[in-house]
This record gives sequence, structure tokens and C-alpha cells, in this order.
Amino acid sequence: MQEEIIISGFGGQGSLFAGEVLAYAAMTAGYHVTWIPSYGPEMRGGKARCTVIISDEPIGSPLVNAPSALVALNLPSLEAFEPTIKPGGTLIVNQSLVPKRSQREDISTVYVPASDLAKKMGAVRLTNMLCLGGLIGALGILSLEAVEGALEDRLPGRHKALLPLNKAALRKGAELAGG
Repeated sequence: MQEEIIISGFGGQGSLFAGEVLAYAAMTAGYHVTWIPSYGPEMRGGKARCTVIISDEPIGSPLVNAPSALVALNLPSLEAFEPTIKPGGTLIVNQSLVPKRSQREDISTVYVPASDLAKKMGAVRLTNMLCLGGLIGALGILSLEAVEGALEDRLPGRHKALLPLNKAALRKGAELAGG
């Protein structure tokens, strides 16, 4: 098994952090993992993405050209990376910020109204965890408990008060994906 994942959005949406949590959860579960962040020079609002590879065998190359899964937190991310998803792959879309639907019939798509749900939950910063939960629910390669454990370990101390909300967001996203 090898999952090659792109998580992409605007800077400040937490795409890099979501990928970091995913990578740490997979590493803790005993998988081989790569995590490569990529972002523009802007502090917030620029392009930010990361690639995560999770494999039960050693990883030959950390490059992801044809991902098996994409988390698109915004429209530019969907437009840039949706065409690259392998047939049979998975697309998670933040439908709050992406007004269009995927036209691909050879992938499975999960629409999560992540930004709207995050606002209702009291913190727009939960958007990334709602979409990460959707990915975990759709792929089923890691347990929510493993991801929650990684979240506890990686969440900065200044944000520890938001840990229960982040866990709730993960679970809600997974539920929306049928997981």
C-alpha cells in the first residue's frame, strides 16, 4: 500500500499543519512516511501545499506527481491538482470555498462544507481538521485515534485549549466522508 497525498490551500488555512499531523500519525502507526511542505513567500493568503506519502514499504522517491488523494481547501488548489489525481483516487473538497463540482467520474469525491462548519464550531481555523477528518474517513488507512494522538503531540502549546474542538472537527469530517 502506498498513498500519495497533496493537501493544498491558501497560506494560513493550515494545509501544512494538516499534512504534518497526518505524517506523524502514519509514522507513529509504523508506516514509512515523507512530508514535504511548499509555500510562496507571502505570510498569509499565498499558495501553501504539502505532499505526504504513506507506505508500508520503503519510499523510493518523495516526489508526488500523480497523487492518490487530494485535499483542496480552495478553488485554485482544486483547479491546479484535480487533473493530476490517479484514476480510482480520492478528492476531498472544502465546498465552502469551492463553488464548482468535480467532473471526474473516475475518482471518488467528498464535499465537506469545512469553512462554514468551522465557523459554526466557533473557530475558522478548524477548516483543515474537518478536511483532514474527511480524508481519514474516506481512505481508512489510519484510525481517528492515531490522528488525534498526533494532533495532541503536534499542536503548539498556545493552541492546546483548542484541542477538544480540533478533535471534534476531525470526527465530524470523518463522519461526513462516511468513516
